[in-house]
Amino acid sequence: MINIHVTDADGAKKELTATPGSQLMNTIRDAGIVEGTCGGMASCGTCHVYIDDDWNARTGERTEDEGYMLESLEELVEIKSTSRLCCQIILSEDHDGLSLTVGPQI
Repeated sequence: MINIHVTDADGAKKELTATPGSQLMNTIRDAGIVEGTCGGMASCGTCHVYIDDDWNARTGERTEDEGYMLESLEELVEIKSTSRLCCQIILSEDHDGLSLTVGPQI
């Protein structure tokens, strides 16, 4: 199992567990923290998170679709270099201890 440290949009800290090979969004959505309206297609932005700096490189590069979606959100929320759509992150054992903050609700 993988431990994930999540700070929700209200500042509450939660520790979640996930299975390697699963989508990060599913774990966070199942805990009721993000909506994930589009079901993981990188087309809604409701699973926007800020990956903590220490973990950003380990989550990989943004996909092209993810980049376009984040660009479209720039007028609504702050997009940082650590902004990701958590539906585009597939978890592995290397992500054990991953720490992130959920972005503002869209």
